[in-house]
Amino acid sequence: MPKEYPLLRVEDLTKTYRGIVKYPWQKAQPFVAVNSASFDLRKGETLGLIGESGCGKTTLAQMIAKLIKPNSGQAFLNGQSYLDLDAYDFRFLRPRIQMVFQDPQQVLNPSLQIGQILEEPLIGFKLIGNAKKRREYIETRLKDVGLAADILERYPHQLSGGQRQRVAILGALLPEPSLLIADEVVSALDLSVQAQILNLLTDLKEQHDLSLLFISHDIHVISWLSDRIMVMYRGHIVEEAETADLILRPLHPYTQKLLTAANFTEKEIADKDSDKISPACPYAFQCPYAAELCREVKPQLKTLDRGHRVACHLFE
Repeated sequence: MPKEYPLLRVEDLTKTYRGIVKYPWQKAQPFVAVNSASFDLRKGETLGLIGESGCGKTTLAQMIAKLIKPNSGQAFLNGQSYLDLDAYDFRFLRPRIQMVFQDPQQVLNPSLQIGQILEEPLIGFKLIGNAKKRREYIETRLKDVGLAADILERYPHQLSGGQRQRVAILGALLPEPSLLIADEVVSALDLSVQAQILNLLTDLKEQHDLSLLFISHDIHVISWLSDRIMVMYRGHIVEEAETADLILRPLHPYTQKLLTAANFTEKEIADKDSDKISPACPYAFQCPYAAELCREVKPQLKTLDRGHRVACHLFE
């Protein structure tokens, strides 16, 4: 792929929350959900973001989508910094960044028919003012996600999980975004339905020239869909590479473990010292190769050959 300015550039995004204390006299320690995340997403590319549940994937996605505010850092869409824009100035960029969530039932209004739900982004973004034209436009777009027109008169609870996810995807596509963020969109679906949704996302990306940030804890799903994969551990991006390179040549010890344990549950692969966190390398207490340096100095993401990035002292 020729070198060009990325569609999305993320620089040092950080999100910190107030820690939880057991007793009122204790001082709450801040919890860093995302720690200085930096990466690029090129136009027309699918970047997979993988990591265990609770590692910060969704928090990072919500900061990029400007749904939550970062403590520090910047994001650029087509070279324009947008996280500091107020709602008025951001209104022109909002349609360009859309997000699909894990559970569509939580975002589809149960009191509205599907047709009414799909009209909302067209009304909210002032894209189509005439009600008849809105309905006609939605009907023409239903085929994009494999749905029939009779679904518009139904309510979310009358649909299957796969149908609800297709509705959610279509709702995100109607404003014609350039960046689509898909957060665990197949994890709650049956395997056969998962495959249908993944094929659908692939087709839609090609048809609409989308850039896709695809988030999952499943390495099989991520590797099937993504051009590149980025690995996250406890709020840190620890490795990033082209998909084939990362699968065949994982460098970070955590990535190696993630790939080795791909057929096991997260509970089964949990580290015995998983409650211990080093202020330097986040994996230092779990890593079989850790040295004293790993517990004292935070490794930086270093770019190796073929754009392979890894944050590990073994490669410095």
